[in-house]
Amino acid sequence: MKGLSILGSTGSIGTQTLEVVAASPERLSVAALAAHTNDALLEAQIRKFRPHVAALSDEKAAARLRARYDGPTEILSGEEGILACATVGEADTVLGAMVGYAGLKPILAAIAAHKNIALANKETLVAAGSLVMDAVKKNGVRLTPVDSEHSAIFQSLEGNDHKALKRILLTASGGPFRGKKREELRHVTVKECMNHPTWSMGTKVTLDSSTLANKGLEVIEAHWLFEASYDQIVPIIHPQSIVHSLVEYQDGAVIAQLGAPDMRLPIQYALSYPERWPVHFETLDLLSCGPLTFFEPDREVFRALPLAIEAGRAGGIMPTVFNAANEVADDAFIKGQIPFLAMADLIEAVLSKVEPVSPLSYETIVEADRKAREVARTLLSSMGEV
Repeated sequence: MKGLSILGSTGSIGTQTLEVVAASPERLSVAALAAHTNDALLEAQIRKFRPHVAALSDEKAAARLRARYDGPTEILSGEEGILACATVGEADTVLGAMVGYAGLKPILAAIAAHKNIALANKETLVAAGSLVMDAVKKNGVRLTPVDSEHSAIFQSLEGNDHKALKRILLTASGGPFRGKKREELRHVTVKECMNHPTWSMGTKVTLDSSTLANKGLEVIEAHWLFEASYDQIVPIIHPQSIVHSLVEYQDGAVIAQLGAPDMRLPIQYALSYPERWPVHFETLDLLSCGPLTFFEPDREVFRALPLAIEAGRAGGIMPTVFNAANEVADDAFIKGQIPFLAMADLIEAVLSKVEPVSPLSYETIVEADRKAREVARTLLSSMGEV
């Protein structure tokens, strides 16, 4: 029986993780649940899964929950509450699914508390990859990827000599605007961005998929997870989302992991590893999935992808800066402050205005994130409303 702490339990990955738990009650239990503001859904999760502790980072949401709930689960709040969930004694595995940069500090705390990590929050590795991976090694814990692409790479590397790795072929669906030209994207809406052709995901990941910023973040994540150079990580468009990624070896062999576009499958593997448990969800039927196709990404239209890779190559705080600028750009677009194409413009401008800092530490990463957001908001004020 594995005890889980789920950070971001009311989001897309969190709710699907709880579906995996419900399907394997003899193998998985819930020790802690943490969320941001959705007190109603968190309450329902608490009543069903009975964790030892639960937390909401939003103080008002936590107060609402405490006023309604009188059961045995301890209700905490704020950053301290989230950190308590990340380090709770009854959990041996922490699933990190909080949105964005906010997931970094709890994951570092969980690693320091010697918890194994199932990581869905790619921004944690983007913002502080060297710190996180060093902490994993220092504390002797296991970090298993949850992202479908990184899970596929992880599985395709299993049993093989990593020194024989030639390339990682990181697949992307291409999002809702695959094949579109810049002129066609000038006036797209948030609703159109949310119309992902193959995956059902949370708002931020879906928006980032429409700009290919998500794939840029995943390139940086793959660099840290698999100790691969940026020259070895090649993003490719695969609209069907059946081949979740591929690994090419020096002898020319290419090994891929295929599956239905269902996040519950990589979630379950991250929790069951090194075992493979029977599946209770949709599985792949090759005879009905149709032709599988692959294309080069359009880096001129979807400029967030090359900007992310450039930041990754620069290293130091620059991936942190990219991530912060992207989060501000996402928020500004959702609020109608900038048009779709201006998101990449804002990211590029922020990257050009923030100076590299060394040596790298948690403090310099926190300051880089703060500075990048400050610069981004200053630039936004001069860009005007859409």
